[in-house]
Amino acid sequence: MHRLFVALRPPPAIRSLLLAATGVGMPGIRWQDDEQLHLTLRFVGAVERQQAEDVAAALSGIVAPMPEVRVDGVGSFEKRGRTDTLWARIVPADTLTALHRKVDQALGRAGIAPDPRRYLPHVTLARVARGGGDPVAIGRWLADHAALSTPPFALAHVVLYESHLGAEGARYEAVARWPLG
Repeated sequence: MHRLFVALRPPPAIRSLLLAATGVGMPGIRWQDDEQLHLTLRFVGAVERQQAEDVAAALSGIVAPMPEVRVDGVGSFEKRGRTDTLWARIVPADTLTALHRKVDQALGRAGIAPDPRRYLPHVTLARVARGGGDPVAIGRWLADHAALSTPPFALAHVVLYESHLGAEGARYEAVARWPLG
């Protein structure tokens, strides 16, 4: 089985700015490293080899403008009343939402069901361990980084990644890439 997702990769200078915003000394929080920073367009999930090839073929036909975006603040996702993810917001959302829809449609042609969730463009910066993470420290980090921003930057490629899960977290391997614009 191949665990796949479709994403955009910010340029190195932007990833460096995002990494500089990560916290230190926050127990129970696993900060993403440079190789893990991406903007997910669509999680595919575990698929057999043939369907993975169908996914790649469908994605290769996407035609879309190269989005120019910027980081504008931070936020968090919660699960069962506790913070489980810290992220950086990416704006403007409209171009990325349109690209998300195109990816969703392409994946539909490969037999992948549509994503029922509302799309929120973001780059995950940290995962909070189950039962971990001091809510006060998390709140302080969110407040301290509320104004996080970057200059505008272009996202030049749609990338199909395979995720390999391990004890140290996920490792992402780019398996195919297609230019935008």
